[in-house]
Amino acid sequence: MKFLKSVLGILRNNKDAYDNGNSDSSGHTARTKSLPDLAAIVLKAPKGKTHLFATGQAGFIIKSTGGQLLAVDLYLSTGEKQFKGDNGFKRLLPVILQPDALHFDIVICTHPHFDHFDTGSVPVFLKNKTTKLLCSTDCKKLIRKLRMANNKEQIQYVMPGNRIVSGDFEISFVNCDHGAGAPDAVGVVVKVDGKTIYEAGDTCLRLDRISEIPQPLDVLIAPINGAYGNMNETECALLAEALHPKVTVPCHYGMFASHHGDVGLFYEIMKEKRLPLLIMQQGEQLIL
Repeated sequence: MKFLKSVLGILRNNKDAYDNGNSDSSGHTARTKSLPDLAAIVLKAPKGKTHLFATGQAGFIIKSTGGQLLAVDLYLSTGEKQFKGDNGFKRLLPVILQPDALHFDIVICTHPHFDHFDTGSVPVFLKNKTTKLLCSTDCKKLIRKLRMANNKEQIQYVMPGNRIVSGDFEISFVNCDHGAGAPDAVGVVVKVDGKTIYEAGDTCLRLDRISEIPQPLDVLIAPINGAYGNMNETECALLAEALHPKVTVPCHYGMFASHHGDVGLFYEIMKEKRLPLLIMQQGEQLIL
């Protein structure tokens, strides 16, 4: 009964924000525009409530009731360096946030791949000298390459099992199986304002590690692209079925042609399983 009341509370706060598997509605919120000014949306989001914002790919921003900001895996670059004539890595989604538009309290990079550790944005995030960067241990090479020695007091390398309390956020890092290309990649569990948000990171399906994830979960964020070692649509639904979050938000689709990810297929699978789902547009806001 307590779980049901909590789910109904999210529904009241986000009218038509997501499909719970019992409706054919599109689930788009009135807050979303074709090219939103995400910085303005984040800054205007009222204190006293917990907000989750989607930036595209695997990027999300959490705003606490006290107004503090935590960012995970923001990819804000235009992508020319990665594109290099390869259509598979051409950025397909618009840039809706400039890296200097918001002052983040915490920035998390789960691993050193360019769409999670954005080399064009991370140094800008840290220019204010107060933002904390929490990144996987295999990001050290990038930190050196970017000559960020002057920011060493702001940077902390993390690994599974680490727990960090900073301001309004309690952050736990968990195992993430992204293969040999990023052996030290981490998943992230953020507790804020009595809510628990789990971003699985880039990972394959590891149901044998479910016990590492604290429950109950308010939000599960996980990839559906099924490429580069990540879960596909069916596997993400299996993870949601195992963890029973109040809502699952798919990510890692739509940004690059080579990354794949069929959000329509994921929608149908979740609908069939009658599992709560929110497909977030860029700039969309979920009130928890």
